[in-house]
Amino acid sequence: MTLAIAHLSDPHITTGMLASAPAAGLNRALGRVLALDPQPDCVVITGDLVDRGSPDEYQALREVIGRFPLPLHFATGNHDDPEALLGEFSGTGFLGGATETHYAVEYPAFTLIVLDSKVPDSGGGRLGAAQLAWLDEVLARRSDLPAIVCVHHPPISIGIPFLDGMRLADGEELGEVLAGHRHVARVLTGHVHRPITAAFAGSVLAVAPSTHLQSGLTLRDGLPYFVPEPTSLLLHLLSGGSWVTHTVPISHTAAPSAR
Repeated sequence: MTLAIAHLSDPHITTGMLASAPAAGLNRALGRVLALDPQPDCVVITGDLVDRGSPDEYQALREVIGRFPLPLHFATGNHDDPEALLGEFSGTGFLGGATETHYAVEYPAFTLIVLDSKVPDSGGGRLGAAQLAWLDEVLARRSDLPAIVCVHHPPISIGIPFLDGMRLADGEELGEVLAGHRHVARVLTGHVHRPITAAFAGSVLAVAPSTHLQSGLTLRDGLPYFVPEPTSLLLHLLSGGSWVTHTVPISHTAAPSAR
């Protein structure tokens, strides 16, 4: 049996004159997921689902995801508004059936855990002691199965100074919790608009690129620019007892799309 999780991020769905490109990018990404063979067990989008956090944008997001047939789960990013997100999707499978923006979904072969790192009126993120304690408890429940932990903000420096100033403020505390659970297979994040991997807390941190625009590789002080680089998604796959991560091209691919 193949165990696979498709990982998308930062679609920034919006409304009005600028709505078409982000919507097309997410639609194209979901179509690429459906063309995978075999198809993944689920799909997760690690935050910045919409651009302004307004209720009409979440309605637009619902229109884009339409009748997507695979399990699809959302994390909250700094551009999102948890209250508006819950207003549109509370109790649905997109939030794991939960009425909160942090939740866990117990699949037969793995546990998907989604955290909410939103800080009001800030580009940076924080989980807080209560959510970290909840994470610790959830990870202890099924220690015999792989756990996938999802959060929008990367918990470590990624080498782009401007974005490092907006990373997860309590990333070290997150690492301390994860280090006590050796079954954490991946930590999935977004926010950076670039694909990045790093070792973290005895696991592997995987940052997915945006389905819309990518951040320029600004490795010195300065504001990163957005560039129309090719889009892609990540596929986290259990293969022969080891977890591997594939980068799957979307916008510049010769593979079929199924949307």
